[in-house]
Amino acid sequence: MARHGENIRKRKDGRWEGRYLVYSEEKKKKIYRSIYGKTYEEVREKLTIKKNLFSEASEEKSPDSMYSAQIRSKNIVLANVAQEWLAEIKEKRKTSTYTKYNLIYQNHIDTVFKDISLHDLTDNFVKEGISSSLSESVRKSIYCVLNQILKFASRQYSLTLLPLKLPVCEGYNRPAKVLAKKEQKKLISVLYSEMDIFKMAVLICLYTGLRLGELCALKWEDIDFENKILMIDRTVQRLYEEGHKTKTVLLETTPKSAYSHREIPLPDTIMELFAHFFHDKDYIFGTNKPLDPRSLQYHFKKILKEADLPNVNFHILRHTFSTNCIEDGTDVKSLSEMLGHSDVHITMNRYVHPSMDTKRKHMDSLSKFYGQIHGQAV
Repeated sequence: MARHGENIRKRKDGRWEGRYLVYSEEKKKKIYRSIYGKTYEEVREKLTIKKNLFSEASEEKSPDSMYSAQIRSKNIVLANVAQEWLAEIKEKRKTSTYTKYNLIYQNHIDTVFKDISLHDLTDNFVKEGISSSLSESVRKSIYCVLNQILKFASRQYSLTLLPLKLPVCEGYNRPAKVLAKKEQKKLISVLYSEMDIFKMAVLICLYTGLRLGELCALKWEDIDFENKILMIDRTVQRLYEEGHKTKTVLLETTPKSAYSHREIPLPDTIMELFAHFFHDKDYIFGTNKPLDPRSLQYHFKKILKEADLPNVNFHILRHTFSTNCIEDGTDVKSLSEMLGHSDVHITMNRYVHPSMDTKRKHMDSLSKFYGQIHGQAV
């Protein structure tokens, strides 16, 4: 599917056509030229080359230098640009962001695309180079990193490099996995049985949808007991230490994004739990140091086993909270803000997938409505 602004269309004869601007010395103005191909991807790649060849910067240069953009992209190796980009990320972005990007690059990009030039980094080449066994999340991260490197190269070397297009996978935008109602009932029953600080943490996640790192980084000062509000101002995560492939360190940072700084109203049930488990240390679930996410995950696995539930990831609690909110009638905007999403569409695509029970309720309600009309007609 062609994207807005790419100037690519499918012709009536079945071929794809791409149009690009060049400067005509004869007419002394810009004119459009066309290229053709059997597929959209083929035309898109040809168009990238043409845009580099006849970049706007080359209009003011001599005819001998019109090929300079294409030559530069052929001579610039991805690995070299990637190191420059990573250095900039390390200087300007959060340590956790740099660590994540560097890990993706070292593990999935450097070994496969290390010696390739920017000119040869095409959609088809990348698609064939990425292992099909990787998860959708990892594949997205690889394309994200590659596209950021290309964007950096475009800025640094005055090139026109189109972003890579992530292939659509089967099951894309599938509903998030959640605990079924029967599973939630079993879990909550265990949580309230001989509740401790770890069980309380799991219950709070079901009530608020906090991310694991945000939960472990909570301090008592983050709770407004008077107004019953929880403030999210930090997160904690275990990251690989630079220069080590196995050694990790626990790092406390600001939340995932600016939108992750948020306030969440708390029900009386949770306020009573906070009051019951109150202590004089800084962190709610830790001491004067935050709780290690690995420790909470370990206790979560024990709780699942006690509840006779499948071994699922901790993040399923966030998905379950969100789905329960939607089914209970919470408006998407309010939910999006409580989750700390940057865009309401993220919330809609991930969680607005009504269950069969919800659909059945709507159908039963419609049936009653038609029944009333039928009764009036009689």
